[in-house]
Amino acid sequence: MWEAPTTQWLAGDRLHLQHGPIDLVIKAWGATAAVKEAYHAAIARFRTVLPELAGELTELRKPMSERPTVETPVGLRMINACRPHQGVFLTPMAAVAGSVADEILEVLTEAAPLDRAFVNNGGDIAVFLTEGETLEVAMAADFSRGSVPALNGQVSLRHGDGIGGIATSGAQGRSFSLGIADSVTVLARDAASADACASLIANAVDVDHPAVTRRPARALDPDSDLGDLAVTVAVGDLSADDIRQALAAGRERAEQLRLRRLIIDAALSLKGQTVTVGHHRSLGERPQ
Repeated sequence: MWEAPTTQWLAGDRLHLQHGPIDLVIKAWGATAAVKEAYHAAIARFRTVLPELAGELTELRKPMSERPTVETPVGLRMINACRPHQGVFLTPMAAVAGSVADEILEVLTEAAPLDRAFVNNGGDIAVFLTEGETLEVAMAADFSRGSVPALNGQVSLRHGDGIGGIATSGAQGRSFSLGIADSVTVLARDAASADACASLIANAVDVDHPAVTRRPARALDPDSDLGDLAVTVAVGDLSADDIRQALAAGRERAEQLRLRRLIIDAALSLKGQTVTVGHHRSLGERPQ
């Protein structure tokens, strides 16, 4: 069904792994021998990730209310990330990208002693930092000037912050969304949790408006885990009040998740406007 996984070495001693829809950029810091050992471990583990997911896809597309059953490490990460969100429609697929990133990061850090590392799976990022280490992450989530996102924020992660994952979701992203957010970026304890929560917050950024075009997910992708739920395909002009209302709804959801300690910070963007939840206020600041 898929071609063999590919491996490519990028500038800056980064590793690029690609297999079907999974596209990872990995960077590790540490002693040369340790980084090399970690990279080779990641390459070996990556070969098995997509076949494992494919073997459990039927279960992973089931709503959490139907209690999907899986056995693989990545599948279990997906289930665990979605389990806290009872009472809302959610399938484990909401956490797939973050779960893959977490899995490969764990392989990296268990294979060799590293100072810091990240695994970027299409914008959903798993992060590892040892004491004294930091990581600067730029955000590109401003769609107000076109279909290609512009930089609209940055965040400095430090060891001790409790942040191990960053994820972004929204109507402009790779996956379907029930809401109208251009983007919702979440910082959480791991990438799988951030991924699931970003999806839920992005779904909540919404307003009933004739400028919003929606279609059943199944009409756009017969295999979508969202079935006949209406997903956003276009967002036209909105008034300032409409934008504020939609962002306020999303912010309320984000605050609820933060109170439950499921997220640490979040930034919600729509039509050039951004609101933040948490302490990393640079999430909503445009870099100079």
